[in-house]
Amino acid sequence: MAEKLIVSSSPHIRSGVTTRKIMLDVIIALTPAAIASVIIFGFKALVLILCSVASCVLSEYVCRKVMKRENTIGDLSAVVTGILLAFNVPVGVSPFIVIFGGIAAIVVVKQMFGGIGQNFVNPALTARIILMSSFPAQMSSWNAPFYYLHSTDAMTTASPLGILKEGASGTMPTLLNMLVGARAGCLGETCAVALILGGIYLVVRGVISPVIPLCYIGSVAVISLIAGRNVLFDLLAGGLLLGAIFMATDYATSPINLKGKIVFAVGAGVITMLIRVFGQLPEGVSFSIILMNLLVPHIERLTRPRAFGKERVKVED
Repeated sequence: MAEKLIVSSSPHIRSGVTTRKIMLDVIIALTPAAIASVIIFGFKALVLILCSVASCVLSEYVCRKVMKRENTIGDLSAVVTGILLAFNVPVGVSPFIVIFGGIAAIVVVKQMFGGIGQNFVNPALTARIILMSSFPAQMSSWNAPFYYLHSTDAMTTASPLGILKEGASGTMPTLLNMLVGARAGCLGETCAVALILGGIYLVVRGVISPVIPLCYIGSVAVISLIAGRNVLFDLLAGGLLLGAIFMATDYATSPINLKGKIVFAVGAGVITMLIRVFGQLPEGVSFSIILMNLLVPHIERLTRPRAFGKERVKVED
């Protein structure tokens, strides 16, 4: 008697890789930067991270319940969004602002478009832009590193890019200080060493490809050199490393094929430097990644590889 042939839909080759395992790897990779943020900015940094994560997880739970969909908080994607959102705010913001941002990231950007994998822009970065538009004063007020060790909590300063762009008062940090995180900035963007360690971990684990981070950072370096700026300063300042390693590589909002990844990353690098050099804002990482997220469908269509064995269509004169 012949065996019964069962036909099923793809994928036909399965592996042990799950969304939960990938997100757990991302959380592990973000841990060094989280620890650095608490050391540099004090206990309030931990409070903001926990508030952001709690807001995102609770928002996802409630939203899925209201929409009568299977709950997905177990895949840890909301936790990752919460950490990244907290990494994109200054330590001086109110926890209620971060909670508002978490609700916007999960409910508006993620769940209203179908949930994980269906959002076409990065939730954490989009929430940051919403917060920058809604609370510009708090989102652009920077505390000096280790301010909590001094007698007053009102020890504020300008970010390195702000000093360069607007001539704001403040002492420009050394490249060594920028490497280890002793500078003003958002919680998770200051310590370059911690971010690089996290990026290496993700590449070794096979969670991300190094193509997007390297092309993004490389394009920023080239344009910085052409513009006559300090290349190392542009690489270490702002949220470039955080954006290139952890947000530009988001599976749902970045291209799949190699050519598409290169176009996406170079485009983000060019936009970042155009904003830094010619724009009114001192930083352009968030806007550059969001703009390239919107172009991903077109990038993938134009860079789609030719199917094996398919002949090119010849256009006759």
